[in-house]
Amino acid sequence: MNAITVIAADYADPVHAQALVTLLDAYARDPAGGGTPLLDHAKTHLARELAARPQAFSVLAFDGQAAVGLVNCFEGFSTFACRPLVNVHDLVVAASHRGQRVGEQMLAEVERLARVRGACKLTLEVLSANTPALRLYERTGFAAYQLDPVMGTARFLQKSLD
Repeated sequence: MNAITVIAADYADPVHAQALVTLLDAYARDPAGGGTPLLDHAKTHLARELAARPQAFSVLAFDGQAAVGLVNCFEGFSTFACRPLVNVHDLVVAASHRGQRVGEQMLAEVERLARVRGACKLTLEVLSANTPALRLYERTGFAAYQLDPVMGTARFLQKSLD
């Protein structure tokens, strides 16, 4: 195994664009990602659509020429802090490289890029039974979110518009 290289993705670079789609499709096919492959529309347009959004950025991990990790992030805004925040939307490590701290390296780069943007915090969502991901996030400083312990911890909810 070569040393892992972690870099900010360039959506205009065909190698990066292909890595983005390949890794995200692998994640989507995994039970932790829903078990369904990406739609053809997403495979064809993802890099271009992300590039069109200045609040989006991605981090890629390479082992030599092989893409082995991806993190997709989106800048949001904390009204309480009146500063940007960065949401870690997707994090995937190729099965061949799990347990080798690739996720930690990518999250360190995400944190560095978030600080450059002036972000006050990183946020993410994780499925409660995804124990390896929970261990990674706790090891890298993430914790359940709460304002007042009496009110409990935050929960992530969604409403589909399709």
